[in-house]
Amino acid sequence: MRRRWAGGLALAAFLAWCTWVVSPDLGRLVAGLPRLARWLAGAFPPDFSGPGDLARRAAETVAIASLGTALAALAALPLAVMGARPVAPAPVLYHPVRALLDTLRGVDGFVFALILVAAVGLGPFAGMLGVALHSTGSIAKLWSEALEAADLSPVEAALSAGASRAQAAAVVLLPETLPQTASAVLYVWEFNIRASTVLGVVGAGGLGQELKNAVDLLDFARVLAILIIVVAMVLAADRLSGALRRALL
Repeated sequence: MRRRWAGGLALAAFLAWCTWVVSPDLGRLVAGLPRLARWLAGAFPPDFSGPGDLARRAAETVAIASLGTALAALAALPLAVMGARPVAPAPVLYHPVRALLDTLRGVDGFVFALILVAAVGLGPFAGMLGVALHSTGSIAKLWSEALEAADLSPVEAALSAGASRAQAAAVVLLPETLPQTASAVLYVWEFNIRASTVLGVVGAGGLGQELKNAVDLLDFARVLAILIIVVAMVLAADRLSGALRRALL
């Protein structure tokens, strides 16, 4: 009981500290609502002019997410094996690999893209690299957990027959966990479709570039049109990803 009270007080203290840092101001929100309402009223009807440009930017967003996810899956495979205790070929690398995965997951793809724009220039290439770096950590983390949670009896049998840990992982464990690992890739791809829509804010291509231009110009009819396209893309990706995941089960 004392632990529960102590935990509750600690949580309350933490939330109080968060409130002090954020300094939420309800008055500012109420004062800003009429201005927001005027902007929203000016957004109708949505401006879908220049459909070719919108389609090109939407295609860039899908390409950034898809290629970034594919490259991340390729890079994640060896990292996932090295980061799973039962099959790690070099146990001494386990903790460094896990630290690397935490680092990649801890830095958002938006931040990676922001840095890489300075290295490779503006355009979707920087966005794709940012997505790939962040997603490598996420996919490898999910895959390593699937490998650790799998039934290890076949692995132990393979090891006793003379197979190395890497061979046991490749021949036995990876095929056994294929539905979970494929599902993880689809989930990350679905997330990247959403995340890639804002990469254009830092000049990394995609619909985010159009969105930033429209916001800078206070063209809210164009903003609404872009948001409608983003929602449609996300819904389509969600339905496709869900259907593929069900097919794998």
